[in-house]
Amino acid sequence: MEYVLRTYGLTKRYKQHLAVNEANMNIGRGEIYGFVGENGSGKTTIIRLITGLIRPNGGGFELFGVPHDHKDIGLARRKLGAIVETPSLYRNMSAADNLRMQCDLMGIRDEQRVLETLKSVGLGELYTDKKHAGDFSLGMRQRLGIAMALLSEPEFLILDEPMNGLDPAGIVEVRELILRLNREKGITFLISSHILTELALVANKYGIISKGHIIQEITSQQLHEICGKAVVLRGEDADGLYTLLCEKGYSVQRDGNVLRIPGEMDLNGLLETLVTGGQKLLSINCTETGFEEYYLSLVGGGRRG
Repeated sequence: MEYVLRTYGLTKRYKQHLAVNEANMNIGRGEIYGFVGENGSGKTTIIRLITGLIRPNGGGFELFGVPHDHKDIGLARRKLGAIVETPSLYRNMSAADNLRMQCDLMGIRDEQRVLETLKSVGLGELYTDKKHAGDFSLGMRQRLGIAMALLSEPEFLILDEPMNGLDPAGIVEVRELILRLNREKGITFLISSHILTELALVANKYGIISKGHIIQEITSQQLHEICGKAVVLRGEDADGLYTLLCEKGYSVQRDGNVLRIPGEMDLNGLLETLVTGGQKLLSINCTETGFEEYYLSLVGGGRRG
């Protein structure tokens, strides 16, 4: 796989506070990487390290294959767009003038790009509107911030808590925008958030961080197999039960004498298979685990930092 970002032992300390503790993360091209962690877990610090706003005390990272301390890291960062914490907007300017100002700072003279970029985030109608950005809804300001980040035509876009403070309509707008940019333009995303239910609607890979340390990376498919509905079985002959279920085509996860079959299924058909196969059950339970429950099990009850 081609990676746009890899970190290895990335560490950042502020005096006695270890903000990032030997963090290892891997983001492949085209992924929407959900960066999950409690407030104060180190998400924003890692983003600031990647974007060059601060320097690491240990470890490092590669951006598009370029080491963070290589002379060409500046060139690699030209492929990167980011909104760290909140969009930097000129609140007394219109949407189009905000983009024109950003273009001036980047040395770009392309009015068509201003119009097309506004259209790409669903704000094309504001191209001739003189309404100030300070009067926009939070969702519109978030989309305008993303538009400003898109002006450089990035291949990798970092969004720090993009859903924070948005109303339900604004959340839907930003979510659909992320999915469309990923699908149509192939942009890779790193999205930090503590709103797990929203991340689950867009991300196809997750990095879970707690107290500055990445405690797990997991794909959405792997997460689906762990979470969601499942049937949990215990039988008198665990080995025989496991063998029978595998032979009959069930996807079985085993932990000692406990067997777990993820997903929806025909319970009558399952029980018929067990009876026909001569297997005696000790217990059978239908369970459902949510993303939040799984996350809390990893971080030890969701303690806020």
